[in-house]
Amino acid sequence: MSNPKVKIIGIKNLSNAHYKLDKVEFEYQTNNGSWQTQCRECYDRGDGAAILLYNSTKKTVILIKQFRMPSYLNGNTTGMMIEVCAGLLDENNPKACIIKEVEEETGFKISNPKKVFELYSTPGAVTEKIHYFIAEYSDDMKISAGGGLEEEHEEIEVLEINFETALTMVLKGEINDAKTVVLLQYAKLNNLA
Repeated sequence: MSNPKVKIIGIKNLSNAHYKLDKVEFEYQTNNGSWQTQCRECYDRGDGAAILLYNSTKKTVILIKQFRMPSYLNGNTTGMMIEVCAGLLDENNPKACIIKEVEEETGFKISNPKKVFELYSTPGAVTEKIHYFIAEYSDDMKISAGGGLEEEHEEIEVLEINFETALTMVLKGEINDAKTVVLLQYAKLNNLA
């Protein structure tokens, strides 16, 4: 942290229940040279990785469907979300993380995902940076049913969806997860599926 326009006054931990929530008090120098004291709550859940599995021959993508409590609390009547495979990095590097998550969640064994970019998901409140990947899959790469890990309370449905159908689902609001929309748009722009 080397921005001379920012002086952190103090950080107070508010919660460590599932992830870390801190209240940060700081001074910020505005463009006119004056200093403002500001306070923000910052939620730290660690960084993550997400991947779009696509099949250019079948013109399909692999997505997953699972319950997401925050979306349920914010008007998603079922709480179910259709998403790309993703997970938190923990101690893994992004590539190792996404290879592991793909096998756990989708049942596909991939070896060489391609990283396409890194994005902050909600920089106004969350520290998380997501590493975005793509990888081509084929039916012979399927080694298990997937579905996630029981000890992580995951109950994941694996979906193989026609690529154009997935894009239509975005337009209809049936797919409304940001990381999924970003990767589907990347695939469309790069003629992957």
